Amino acid sequence: MSSLDPVAVFRTEAAECLEAIEAGLLDLNHDLENKDLVDAVFRGLHTLKGSGAMFGFEALAAFTHHCETAFDRVRKGEVPATAELVAAVLAAQDHMRALVEQPDADHGDTGHKLLVQLQAAVGGKAEVKEAVASAAAAPAAAAPTKKKTTWRIRFSLPANSMANGTNPLGLLDELRDLGECTVRANTSGIPQLDDLVPTELYVSWDVILTSEQDRSAIDDVFIFVMDDMELDVQEISDPQAASAETKRDGAPAPVAPVTPAPVASAPAAAPEFRPVEAVPVKRETAPVQAAAQAKAQENVRVPAERLDELMDRVGELVIAQSRLSQLASSSSDIALRSVSEEIERLSGELRDTMMVLRMVPVGTLFSRFRRLVHDLARETGKVIELVTEGETTEVDKTVIERLADPLVHLVRNSIDHGLEPPAERLAAGKTEAGTVTLAARQSGGEVIISIKDDGRGINRDRVRAKAESSGLIAPGQPLSDQELLQLIFAPGFSTAATITNLSGRGVGMDVVKKTVEALRGAIEIVSLPGQGSEVSLRIPLTLAIIDGLLVRVGSGRYVIPLSAVEECLELSLEEDLRSRGRSFISLRDSLVPFLRLRDLFRTGTKPDVHQKVVVISTGTERVGLVVDQIIGDHQTVIKSMSKLHNDVATFSGATILGDGSVALILDVGHLVAAGQQQEAQLRVAG
Repeated sequence: MSSLDPVAVFRTEAAECLEAIEAGLLDLNHDLENKDLVDAVFRGLHTLKGSGAMFGFEALAAFTHHCETAFDRVRKGEVPATAELVAAVLAAQDHMRALVEQPDADHGDTGHKLLVQLQAAVGGKAEVKEAVASAAAAPAAAAPTKKKTTWRIRFSLPANSMANGTNPLGLLDELRDLGECTVRANTSGIPQLDDLVPTELYVSWDVILTSEQDRSAIDDVFIFVMDDMELDVQEISDPQAASAETKRDGAPAPVAPVTPAPVASAPAAAPEFRPVEAVPVKRETAPVQAAAQAKAQENVRVPAERLDELMDRVGELVIAQSRLSQLASSSSDIALRSVSEEIERLSGELRDTMMVLRMVPVGTLFSRFRRLVHDLARETGKVIELVTEGETTEVDKTVIERLADPLVHLVRNSIDHGLEPPAERLAAGKTEAGTVTLAARQSGGEVIISIKDDGRGINRDRVRAKAESSGLIAPGQPLSDQELLQLIFAPGFSTAATITNLSGRGVGMDVVKKTVEALRGAIEIVSLPGQGSEVSLRIPLTLAIIDGLLVRVGSGRYVIPLSAVEECLELSLEEDLRSRGRSFISLRDSLVPFLRLRDLFRTGTKPDVHQKVVVISTGTERVGLVVDQIIGDHQTVIKSMSKLHNDVATFSGATILGDGSVALILDVGHLVAAGQQQEAQLRVAG
């Protein structure tokens, strides 16, 4: 088994740390007086800086140091938290991410520009220069302003500390930075040579520290190892007596001071920033720490590729189980049938467990848009509030990954085209702040993700005029409201008067449509003039394995996703002949259109005497599918169609049956739309 690459592990943890910092900054932007959020952001920056230096990302550590300094000043009350500071650190965070991913690349003067922006946010360049100059001119004069306190610090780290990346010498260096420090090492715990494990730590330390800092500054030194170590900190009034006591305890001679290795210098334009002092950090209570530690131990980080590989194996197992069930059903061997039923049960449970492993809360996708909305609000000058609903709704991870780009385009479109500027909103009797709502909910085997705004709505006259001028439709061509609104997804279509950084090229909405169709989904639009618009994406919960209804049409077999099936009815030959030309069935006082799949697929066979109608639905729309035989339910492993069949909209994929033959999976959304279109044509003709 290959060992994990430490740098890869650091990059993963750094990405999580940056996400936490971004979330804290965005929360802080709405509550600038919240000290807990300031502390949380500071701890995140401190963690990133320390971890970066430990793994050799010196440029990252040096750059992050300045952002940490800025939030240090906020925590001390020297400068207030402002929207400008939040924006500056958010921009700096993007640079930190680049330094993590490409530490050796040439990033130009990006860091310098960001530091200048950060300087302005924390009080201006002149103020920082003045502070540095005064500190350099009179360091001795500033020293007596605080009373010095002497502390005795005794600590020991877990035996596996160094193997886990904790360097005790780094902790001692940080203590020396706080003031005059005497360090004694206790080596009594070192075993005999035969029993010594080179990777384990056997030494503990006894430190006498005289400093102007308070107890919380000492705790900050150990903040990231506090949960696992033994630490005793006592304030003492007689340093000489304490030193004598350590000698009586049998401690060896004091350890010679160690000069800490210098951190890589920051960009040339960065000397205006003062070095960070040790500052108090709000500590979590013991129960909270214990709960957090227990939760961390319950989680295991697994590469996504391994999940995909495991999913493929489960799919092959399901196909093999289907083959076994078919052989058992044609055999009179009771033992074989019993084993087949047991394997079917176990494979079904394994499939369900595997599907749960692949499910990811949609909140992981929604959280990315807080930053996007924040940046677009500053860019457009609009006041925007982002509301998220249904974050706990779970979707297959593959679906989540592929929906990211379409949602970005839809959110940008809502903000640029939908929401009005503050003055226009107030004149229309609306609140100054526009609202963009991201919502998710599950409906059967689908998840519905909607993007809603309370803006001006879609101007249908402009859409029609643009479509006619572009040749998408003929002048005066009759269209339903939904058909007209769907034109905004045409390639190159845009109603923007000018091209901006946000819109105008007519590319984004085309990407949305192609991606959703590739996911076997559908798009619905609702728009009310002056009240806003809502775009809903109907996406299958999973793209791997589904429960299906296996049917026969002519001599071919097809699979209908079971989540879309409402009920099955019998269609006699007499009713079939009577409904020719008017393909409707009466279902509880409502007419439901139906499609004859035998005619649609041109099988060239005669209908069975007792045909069946499978009523399927998507959303509020229903349609019946006439089949010759309903074979039964089938665990369907979805296989993608070849490129030669990309234009065949009736089918969304294929699956392998137990006898090795291939059955095509029907695209429910396309068939329902075809049925509704047929109904509309018949109503017009009638």
